[in-house]
Amino acid sequence: METCYRHPSRETGVSCSSCGRPICPDCMTTTPVGMRCPECATQKTQVRTIASLSGGDPMLTYVLIGINVLMYFGSRSGGSAFNDLVLAGLPVADGELWRLVTGGFLHGGLLHLAFNMYLLYILGGMLEPSLGKLRFGAIYFTSLLTGALGAILLTEPTQGTVGASGAVFGLMGAALVFLRARGIDPMQSGLLPMILLNLAISFIPGLNISIGGHLGGLAGGLLTGWIVTRLAARRSNPLIPVAACAVIAVAAVGVAYAFANAQVDSLQLGL
Repeated sequence: METCYRHPSRETGVSCSSCGRPICPDCMTTTPVGMRCPECATQKTQVRTIASLSGGDPMLTYVLIGINVLMYFGSRSGGSAFNDLVLAGLPVADGELWRLVTGGFLHGGLLHLAFNMYLLYILGGMLEPSLGKLRFGAIYFTSLLTGALGAILLTEPTQGTVGASGAVFGLMGAALVFLRARGIDPMQSGLLPMILLNLAISFIPGLNISIGGHLGGLAGGLLTGWIVTRLAARRSNPLIPVAACAVIAVAAVGVAYAFANAQVDSLQLGL
Protein backbone atom coordinates (compact mmCIF):
# COMPACT_ATOMS: atom_id res chain seq x y z
CA MET A 1 0.00 0.00 0.00
CA GLU A 2 1.18 3.54 -0.74
CA THR A 3 2.26 5.89 2.03
CA CYS A 4 1.39 9.53 2.58
CA TYR A 5 3.78 11.82 0.71
CA ARG A 6 4.03 14.05 3.79
CA HIS A 7 4.08 11.25 6.38
CA PRO A 8 6.01 8.29 4.89
CA SER A 9 5.26 6.07 7.89
CA ARG A 10 1.50 6.21 7.34
CA GLU A 11 -0.13 3.87 4.80
CA THR A 12 -3.12 5.16 2.88
CA GLY A 13 -5.40 4.17 0.04
CA VAL A 14 -6.53 7.72 -0.72
CA SER A 15 -4.99 10.02 -3.32
CA CYS A 16 -5.39 13.73 -3.97
CA SER A 17 -8.09 14.29 -6.59
CA SER A 18 -5.99 17.03 -8.21
CA CYS A 19 -2.35 15.90 -8.28
CA GLY A 20 -2.79 12.19 -7.48
CA ARG A 21 -0.34 12.05 -4.56
CA PRO A 22 -1.23 9.65 -1.70
CA ILE A 23 -2.50 11.42 1.42
CA CYS A 24 -3.33 10.31 4.97
CA PRO A 25 -6.37 11.51 6.99
CA ASP A 26 -4.40 14.37 8.58
CA CYS A 27 -3.50 15.72 5.14
CA MET A 28 -6.94 15.38 3.52
CA THR A 29 -9.10 18.38 2.70
CA THR A 30 -12.64 17.56 1.56
CA THR A 31 -13.77 19.41 -1.58
CA PRO A 32 -16.80 19.00 -3.89
CA VAL A 33 -14.62 16.95 -6.26
CA GLY A 34 -12.91 14.70 -3.75
CA MET A 35 -10.06 14.75 -1.27
CA ARG A 36 -7.16 17.15 -1.93
CA CYS A 37 -3.70 17.49 -0.43
CA PRO A 38 -2.77 20.63 1.55
CA GLU A 39 -0.97 22.23 -1.40
CA CYS A 40 -3.76 21.62 -3.94
CA ALA A 41 -6.44 22.64 -1.43
CA THR A 42 -5.01 26.18 -1.35
CA GLN A 43 -4.52 26.47 -5.10
CA LYS A 44 -7.05 28.19 -7.31
CA THR A 45 -6.09 26.17 -10.38
CA GLN A 46 -8.72 24.19 -12.24
CA VAL A 47 -9.68 20.99 -10.47
CA ARG A 48 -9.56 17.78 -12.48
CA THR A 49 -12.89 16.96 -14.02
CA ILE A 50 -13.81 15.11 -17.19
CA ALA A 51 -14.25 18.40 -19.02
CA SER A 52 -10.82 19.66 -17.96
CA LEU A 53 -8.95 16.59 -19.18
CA SER A 54 -9.18 17.71 -22.80
CA GLY A 55 -10.23 20.83 -24.64
CA GLY A 56 -12.47 21.57 -27.59
CA ASP A 57 -16.10 22.40 -28.25
CA PRO A 58 -18.65 19.56 -28.04
CA MET A 59 -19.79 20.03 -31.64
CA LEU A 60 -21.39 16.58 -31.95
CA THR A 61 -23.44 17.33 -28.85
CA TYR A 62 -24.74 20.50 -30.50
CA VAL A 63 -25.56 18.54 -33.66
CA LEU A 64 -27.50 15.92 -31.68
CA ILE A 65 -29.44 18.63 -29.86
CA GLY A 66 -30.23 20.26 -33.20
CA ILE A 67 -31.49 16.98 -34.68
CA ASN A 68 -33.73 16.37 -31.67
CA VAL A 69 -35.20 19.86 -31.88
CA LEU A 70 -35.79 19.57 -35.64
CA MET A 71 -37.37 16.15 -35.23
CA TYR A 72 -39.71 17.50 -32.56
CA PHE A 73 -40.98 20.41 -34.60
CA GLY A 74 -40.92 18.42 -37.86
CA SER A 75 -43.04 15.55 -36.57
CA ARG A 76 -45.40 16.90 -33.96
CA SER A 77 -47.10 14.34 -31.73
CA GLY A 78 -50.04 12.69 -33.44
CA GLY A 79 -48.89 13.43 -36.98
CA SER A 80 -48.28 10.77 -39.61
CA ALA A 81 -44.51 11.30 -39.54
CA PHE A 82 -44.51 10.87 -35.76
CA ASN A 83 -46.48 7.63 -36.04
CA ASP A 84 -44.11 6.29 -38.70
CA LEU A 85 -41.04 6.89 -36.53
CA VAL A 86 -42.17 6.13 -32.96
CA LEU A 87 -40.70 3.04 -31.27
CA ALA A 88 -43.17 0.17 -30.82
CA GLY A 89 -42.82 -3.61 -30.73
CA LEU A 90 -45.34 -4.49 -33.44
CA PRO A 91 -43.81 -2.49 -36.32
CA VAL A 92 -40.29 -3.50 -35.21
CA ALA A 93 -41.36 -7.13 -35.54
CA ASP A 94 -42.53 -6.30 -39.09
CA GLY A 95 -38.98 -5.24 -39.95
CA GLU A 96 -39.20 -1.50 -39.29
CA LEU A 97 -35.92 -1.52 -37.39
CA TRP A 98 -35.28 2.18 -38.01
CA ARG A 99 -37.78 2.87 -35.22
CA LEU A 100 -35.16 1.66 -32.72
CA VAL A 101 -33.17 4.79 -33.65
CA THR A 102 -35.80 7.33 -34.67
CA GLY A 103 -37.81 6.80 -31.50
CA GLY A 104 -34.83 8.19 -29.61
CA PHE A 105 -35.07 11.50 -31.48
CA LEU A 106 -38.80 12.10 -30.92
CA HIS A 107 -40.41 13.66 -27.85
CA GLY A 108 -43.94 13.75 -26.55
CA GLY A 109 -43.91 17.39 -25.50
CA LEU A 110 -41.84 20.54 -25.25
CA LEU A 111 -41.04 19.97 -21.56
CA HIS A 112 -39.91 16.41 -22.33
CA LEU A 113 -37.64 17.74 -25.09
CA ALA A 114 -36.24 20.58 -22.97
CA PHE A 115 -35.38 18.31 -20.04
CA ASN A 116 -33.56 15.75 -22.18
CA MET A 117 -31.71 18.40 -24.18
CA TYR A 118 -30.56 20.14 -21.02
CA LEU A 119 -29.07 16.90 -19.71
CA LEU A 120 -27.54 16.15 -23.12
CA TYR A 121 -25.95 19.61 -23.15
CA ILE A 122 -24.45 19.13 -19.67
CA LEU A 123 -23.24 15.56 -20.19
CA GLY A 124 -22.03 16.16 -23.74
CA GLY A 125 -20.01 19.13 -22.57
CA MET A 126 -18.38 16.90 -19.96
CA LEU A 127 -17.69 13.83 -22.07
CA GLU A 128 -17.21 14.77 -25.72
CA PRO A 129 -14.11 16.98 -25.29
CA SER A 130 -12.40 14.19 -23.35
CA LEU A 131 -13.49 11.24 -25.50
CA GLY A 132 -13.50 12.78 -28.93
CA LYS A 133 -16.44 12.83 -31.31
CA LEU A 134 -16.07 9.25 -32.53
CA ARG A 135 -16.05 7.52 -29.17
CA PHE A 136 -18.63 9.89 -27.73
CA GLY A 137 -20.93 9.21 -30.67
CA ALA A 138 -20.38 5.46 -30.32
CA ILE A 139 -21.41 5.56 -26.66
CA TYR A 140 -24.41 7.77 -27.42
CA PHE A 141 -25.87 5.64 -30.20
CA THR A 142 -25.10 2.35 -28.46
CA SER A 143 -26.89 3.61 -25.35
CA LEU A 144 -29.78 4.79 -27.52
CA LEU A 145 -30.12 1.26 -28.93
CA THR A 146 -29.77 -0.52 -25.58
CA GLY A 147 -32.40 1.90 -24.28
CA ALA A 148 -34.65 0.93 -27.19
CA LEU A 149 -34.05 -2.72 -26.31
CA GLY A 150 -35.04 -2.05 -22.70
CA ALA A 151 -38.20 -0.30 -23.87
CA ILE A 152 -39.11 -3.25 -26.12
CA LEU A 153 -38.52 -5.70 -23.25
CA LEU A 154 -40.64 -3.85 -20.68
CA THR A 155 -43.32 -2.19 -22.81
CA GLU A 156 -46.43 -3.65 -24.40
CA PRO A 157 -45.85 -4.21 -28.15
CA THR A 158 -48.77 -1.94 -29.06
CA GLN A 159 -47.51 0.96 -26.93
CA GLY A 160 -45.28 3.62 -28.44
CA THR A 161 -42.13 4.95 -26.77
CA VAL A 162 -40.25 8.16 -27.59
CA GLY A 163 -37.46 10.25 -26.13
CA ALA A 164 -33.70 10.62 -25.91
CA SER A 165 -33.77 9.46 -22.29
CA GLY A 166 -32.14 6.11 -23.06
CA ALA A 167 -29.14 7.77 -24.70
CA VAL A 168 -28.97 10.42 -21.95
CA PHE A 169 -29.02 7.77 -19.23
CA GLY A 170 -26.26 6.03 -21.16
CA LEU A 171 -24.16 9.19 -21.01
CA MET A 172 -24.80 9.34 -17.27
CA GLY A 173 -23.56 5.78 -16.90
CA ALA A 174 -20.47 6.43 -19.02
CA ALA A 175 -19.69 9.62 -17.09
CA LEU A 176 -19.95 7.67 -13.83
CA VAL A 177 -17.36 5.17 -15.08
CA PHE A 178 -14.98 7.89 -16.28
CA LEU A 179 -15.20 9.84 -13.04
CA ARG A 180 -14.38 6.76 -11.02
CA ALA A 181 -11.51 5.84 -13.34
CA ARG A 182 -9.97 9.27 -12.82
CA GLY A 183 -10.30 9.28 -9.05
CA ILE A 184 -13.16 11.80 -8.95
CA ASP A 185 -15.93 10.99 -6.47
CA PRO A 186 -19.23 10.78 -8.45
CA MET A 187 -21.23 11.47 -5.28
CA GLN A 188 -19.40 14.69 -4.48
CA SER A 189 -19.45 15.75 -8.12
CA GLY A 190 -23.25 15.53 -8.10
CA LEU A 191 -23.46 12.96 -10.90
CA LEU A 192 -24.49 9.94 -8.83
CA PRO A 193 -27.28 11.83 -7.00
CA MET A 194 -28.54 13.02 -10.40
CA ILE A 195 -28.65 9.43 -11.71
CA LEU A 196 -30.42 8.16 -8.59
CA LEU A 197 -32.94 11.01 -8.67
CA ASN A 198 -33.78 10.41 -12.33
CA LEU A 199 -34.12 6.67 -11.74
CA ALA A 200 -36.45 7.33 -8.81
CA ILE A 201 -38.59 9.62 -10.98
CA SER A 202 -38.80 6.82 -13.56
CA PHE A 203 -40.71 4.65 -11.08
CA ILE A 204 -43.31 7.26 -10.07
CA PRO A 205 -46.74 5.91 -11.13
CA GLY A 206 -48.74 7.88 -13.65
CA LEU A 207 -45.87 9.73 -15.34
CA ASN A 208 -45.84 7.42 -18.38
CA ILE A 209 -42.04 7.13 -18.30
CA SER A 210 -40.26 4.26 -20.06
CA ILE A 211 -38.54 2.46 -17.20
CA GLY A 212 -37.09 -0.05 -19.65
CA GLY A 213 -35.65 2.70 -21.81
CA HIS A 214 -33.94 4.34 -18.85
CA LEU A 215 -32.55 1.11 -17.42
CA GLY A 216 -31.45 -0.17 -20.83
CA GLY A 217 -29.71 3.08 -21.68
CA LEU A 218 -27.96 3.22 -18.30
CA ALA A 219 -26.76 -0.36 -18.67
CA GLY A 220 -25.45 0.37 -22.17
CA GLY A 221 -23.62 3.47 -20.98
CA LEU A 222 -22.01 1.67 -18.04
CA LEU A 223 -20.86 -1.17 -20.30
CA THR A 224 -19.54 0.97 -23.15
CA GLY A 225 -17.97 3.41 -20.70
CA TRP A 226 -16.13 0.57 -18.99
CA ILE A 227 -14.94 -0.83 -22.34
CA VAL A 228 -13.71 2.54 -23.60
CA THR A 229 -11.95 3.24 -20.30
CA ARG A 230 -10.20 -0.12 -20.19
CA LEU A 231 -9.07 0.03 -23.80
CA ALA A 232 -7.91 3.63 -23.43
CA ALA A 233 -5.79 2.59 -20.44
CA ARG A 234 -4.09 -0.01 -22.64
CA ARG A 235 -3.44 2.66 -25.31
CA SER A 236 -4.99 0.46 -27.97
CA ASN A 237 -6.09 1.57 -31.43
CA PRO A 238 -8.80 4.24 -30.89
CA LEU A 239 -11.05 2.46 -33.37
CA ILE A 240 -11.18 -0.70 -31.24
CA PRO A 241 -13.53 0.73 -28.57
CA VAL A 242 -15.74 2.10 -31.35
CA ALA A 243 -15.87 -1.37 -32.92
CA ALA A 244 -16.72 -2.88 -29.53
CA CYS A 245 -19.58 -0.39 -29.14
CA ALA A 246 -20.78 -1.31 -32.63
CA VAL A 247 -20.90 -5.00 -31.69
CA ILE A 248 -23.02 -4.19 -28.63
CA ALA A 249 -25.31 -1.98 -30.73
CA VAL A 250 -25.87 -4.71 -33.34
CA ALA A 251 -26.54 -7.24 -30.59
CA ALA A 252 -29.11 -4.89 -29.03
CA VAL A 253 -30.90 -4.54 -32.38
CA GLY A 254 -30.93 -8.32 -32.88
CA VAL A 255 -32.31 -9.05 -29.41
CA ALA A 256 -34.93 -6.29 -29.73
CA TYR A 257 -36.10 -7.70 -33.08
CA ALA A 258 -36.25 -11.25 -31.74
CA PHE A 259 -38.17 -10.23 -28.62
CA ALA A 260 -40.60 -8.08 -30.61
CA ASN A 261 -41.38 -11.10 -32.79
CA ALA A 262 -41.86 -13.23 -29.66
CA GLN A 263 -44.33 -10.64 -28.37
CA VAL A 264 -46.26 -10.74 -31.65
CA ASP A 265 -46.39 -14.54 -31.55
CA SER A 266 -47.72 -14.38 -27.99
CA LEU A 267 -50.45 -11.96 -29.04
CA GLN A 268 -51.46 -14.16 -31.97
CA LEU A 269 -51.67 -17.19 -29.68
CA GLY A 270 -53.76 -15.23 -27.23
CA LEU A 271 -51.23 -15.65 -24.40
